[in-house]
Amino acid sequence: MTALESISLPTPTHNIKHDRNLASCLWLFLLLLKHHELSHQPVFLSVQPVKPSTSSRPRRPDSGNMALHVEGLLAIVIFYVLILFVGIWAAWKNKNSGVEGGSDQSESIMVGGRDIGLFVGGFTMTATWVGGGYINGTAEYVYLPSHGLAWAQAPFGYALSLVVGGLFFAKPMRSRGYVTMLDPFQQLYGKRMGGLLFIPALMGEIFWSAAILSALGATLSVIVDININMSVMISALIAIFYTLVGGLYSVAYTDVVQLFCIFVGLWISVPFALANPAVSDIGVTAVKKVFQTPWLGTIQPSDGWMWADNFCLLMLGGIPWQVYFQRVLSASSATYAQVLSFLAAFGCLVMAVPSVLIGAIGASTDWNQTSYGPVPPMEKDESDMILPIVLQHLCPPFVSFFGLGAVSAAVMSSADSSILSASSMFARNIYQLAFRQSASDREIVWVMRVTIFVFGALATAMALLTGTVYGLWYLSSDLVYVIIFPQLISVLFIKGTNTYGSVAGYVFGLLLRIGGGEPYLKLPPFIYYPGWTQEEKVHHLTKEVEHIVMQRFPFKTVAMLASLLGNAVFSYTAKYLFESGTLSPKYDFLDAVVSKHSKEIMDKTTLVGSDNIILSEMAPVKPRIGSSLAGTFMNAEALSDEGETSPDLNNEPQ
Repeated sequence: MTALESISLPTPTHNIKHDRNLASCLWLFLLLLKHHELSHQPVFLSVQPVKPSTSSRPRRPDSGNMALHVEGLLAIVIFYVLILFVGIWAAWKNKNSGVEGGSDQSESIMVGGRDIGLFVGGFTMTATWVGGGYINGTAEYVYLPSHGLAWAQAPFGYALSLVVGGLFFAKPMRSRGYVTMLDPFQQLYGKRMGGLLFIPALMGEIFWSAAILSALGATLSVIVDININMSVMISALIAIFYTLVGGLYSVAYTDVVQLFCIFVGLWISVPFALANPAVSDIGVTAVKKVFQTPWLGTIQPSDGWMWADNFCLLMLGGIPWQVYFQRVLSASSATYAQVLSFLAAFGCLVMAVPSVLIGAIGASTDWNQTSYGPVPPMEKDESDMILPIVLQHLCPPFVSFFGLGAVSAAVMSSADSSILSASSMFARNIYQLAFRQSASDREIVWVMRVTIFVFGALATAMALLTGTVYGLWYLSSDLVYVIIFPQLISVLFIKGTNTYGSVAGYVFGLLLRIGGGEPYLKLPPFIYYPGWTQEEKVHHLTKEVEHIVMQRFPFKTVAMLASLLGNAVFSYTAKYLFESGTLSPKYDFLDAVVSKHSKEIMDKTTLVGSDNIILSEMAPVKPRIGSSLAGTFMNAEALSDEGETSPDLNNEPQ
């Protein structure tokens, strides 16, 4: 919103009998002034607060007052054409990569022929984390008076997540030649358990894509004043198109361009915003109250456990995502996979710096001196839009459009990755391994293409039609943490776990997390953990008072630990009961203990290597190397990594 849009214009139909001509002339003058380029200069004529909007987030601009910024639209068009060109070029350049070496085309789409180098790999893994939610959310939390930098946990949380993933998870996953994150679960726990674990993984990817597409639409509507529906659909279509054409190659190469645009766009904007006369010294506002509480923020003792819970969620819950393991599994070796994780951790910290500065600038601004108006964004419930608001109202127009390109780049770099990850898991782990084990490679490729379009359309529809998309993503990301992460630890590092323990851990994690409630979805808790409080939340626009339950107990981490412990306890209990004869073998309906060599999991030893996973009770079983599950799981070239090969392949009689 420009300064002139905040002016309360008189209407020519006002009931004035005298000086009607003078009133009409004044109306025409202000109307012309509003719609011309003079609006780039701040004009303050009886500035009044904008009438509160009752629409749900993101705020849609009033089409009647919409003024199309041609320069901004041109900048976005140029950027989108560049991204589309790079995506198509990457697909053409690597159209035969991986396939010539004997790999299937479907696997080449999923993991890029396993030849992604350090340069492209480091950029694409960093760009996966540095998305629209990352840069917007970091700026928002630094700006919010009730939070500040102390609560902006994403940069350090995700950076440590990449470090932990590189140290403990990247090498065992890559050295065994898995294609998706769900492969080890189906290998050890069977196809039914793999299908169950696919649900929270899919929810996380789809809701994440929808949330960042929604954020993109709101951002474009603030700076360029184009229709939010059109901006979201065009952005999604471009990301879907080049992902359809080139798979991981297109996603990876466009990530290089997008990350460069994010870095340059945001860093160009920061000096101009700092130099604005309305902005106070951010060094002073960091420790002293000027316009609001210091932006460094504080952690109250009563919030310590909640802070730690959220930090563990980011650090450990950021690991079991297909978008991360897709990059790990596409690396040319296990060592490269680890190095990529460490490079991305450093990149996440570097890319967070301009977002932190923009949040601090927002907290140090006297908004009454800007074209935004006297009411701060926080009091309009627009804190989540602080980054584009700073770009629009504290920077020159040409600079704000560079920043806009950075925001749209961040969104597209995450949306395309999530859509590809969801389609890869469905095509391989659900369609191929669970239903059509004899499916041809061409069939799998077409299933991937269809699901890329379907999942992309679903995320776009949710971004446009669902007002609770953020709450859905928060809940689904929690489920990834409390369900999939303990399952991943169990399948990789705990010897002897089985399907019974996996089901028990799944149920424990789900109940304990859902029981804590979710304020964003207005989901009331049915488990009140120690230290819970009821607080009032006042919506600044509607003045509605909402009573929410705050769970200050670290119940998410407790749910994760309970899921991990439940998996181990129930696995060993089931194994003891069946092997001791306490329970008859006929009750082993999941084929997990007595019947562990059944058809469903008869090939689960084909990927057991000699590195970190030791399952001695499975060693005597000779795998059946065929064109079904074994042929699907096993990739001899992918398994080789500096002399490491599967012992089952080495010991096979010639």
